[in-house]
Amino acid sequence: MNENGAYFSWLNVSWWIENQDLILTIIDNIIYLFFIFSITYLFIFALFSLRKRTINYSPATKKQRFLVLIPAYREDNVILQSVCSLLEQNYPKEKYDIIVISDQMQEDTLEKLDMLSIRVVHVLEKDSTKTKALQCAMAQFDKNTYDVVILLDADNIVNPDYINKINDAYYSGGMAIQTHRLAKNLNTHTAILDAISEEINNSIFRKGHVRLGFSSALIGSGMAFEFNWFKDNILKLGHVGVDKQLEVLLLKQRIFIEYLEDVYTFDEKVETSSKFYNQRRRWLATQTKNLRISCGDLPYAIFSGNWDYCDKIIQWMMPPRVMLLGLLVIIALAWTFFNWSTSIKWWVALLILLLTFCISIPKYLLNSKSQKALIMLPFLFILMVFNHFRIRGASKKFIHTEHNGH
Repeated sequence: MNENGAYFSWLNVSWWIENQDLILTIIDNIIYLFFIFSITYLFIFALFSLRKRTINYSPATKKQRFLVLIPAYREDNVILQSVCSLLEQNYPKEKYDIIVISDQMQEDTLEKLDMLSIRVVHVLEKDSTKTKALQCAMAQFDKNTYDVVILLDADNIVNPDYINKINDAYYSGGMAIQTHRLAKNLNTHTAILDAISEEINNSIFRKGHVRLGFSSALIGSGMAFEFNWFKDNILKLGHVGVDKQLEVLLLKQRIFIEYLEDVYTFDEKVETSSKFYNQRRRWLATQTKNLRISCGDLPYAIFSGNWDYCDKIIQWMMPPRVMLLGLLVIIALAWTFFNWSTSIKWWVALLILLLTFCISIPKYLLNSKSQKALIMLPFLFILMVFNHFRIRGASKKFIHTEHNGH
């Protein structure tokens, strides 16, 4: 290196040393803007979730024909309980059919299902996915065979008025419906935190969104769609993550997704950290893939005024709530040690996020058991960090979450 090169190199190093405080401030402000945008977004929708519901569906004068689909991959422990809850509906028996899509279930379970008033469809796929199971089942029906299709998981349990209430919403014009998923088990710290996480999402991404005029987010089960629409669009789905793919199709077609907060789908929560890790890995991979696919649609969605779709893409850009909370704590503590004045805005952001969570969590989960479960949060945060390095390929294969039955 000649003398001029060495001189300019020294100047560059010298400039970075002299301006390191300015550089750190700029980087800090950019990162802070990203965090405060996500927090403000969550806070606004959490506040709107507190508004009273203004739309109440009147009893329908017509009983629609329902098809209930239950994909069941090795779900021998829970499937019978789910089916029995559906057989107890106070809806005309001739107006709904239940189909269990069996994938690798035991003969003993299949014999018990055959004794019930349902139909079992067998799936023999090399690579099992929920998408393939639903496509296989829907291929057996022509258009107009039913009016509405309901999708449930094999561990879901519903109340006797479940189909009746969905029928009321559909009769009033709801083409796409998400019911309120509730935990049916709170027997471990992980299950409690999983239930809290889902209720926070219910408040922000479902109740709060609908209150503000946006579509509800789908959640994977407890969903209902117009039968013909679902038959046409289920064949368009590819990778795992049925709910998110359906969301994209619905929002692109400007079909509003309703949220029925008083119609409950009881769902089994993960009980161990290993199940939490696998489940969140699948969810994170699906979110990342959907963001990558849909991000290019954002300019068109903005210019065409498709605000529902814009909102969904923005949602996928934000980090998971556990990650957001954990990173905020780490950054706030780090700045407290290095520069307490800079840390103030980070502590304020953390307080707003905690207030958002408090607003979003229903009263039944604010108890001593939930407080004790908080000791698991740092460990679950670490698992989420690890998940970010293991999402490759997770959206292309089915990662099964085993259910114990409750």
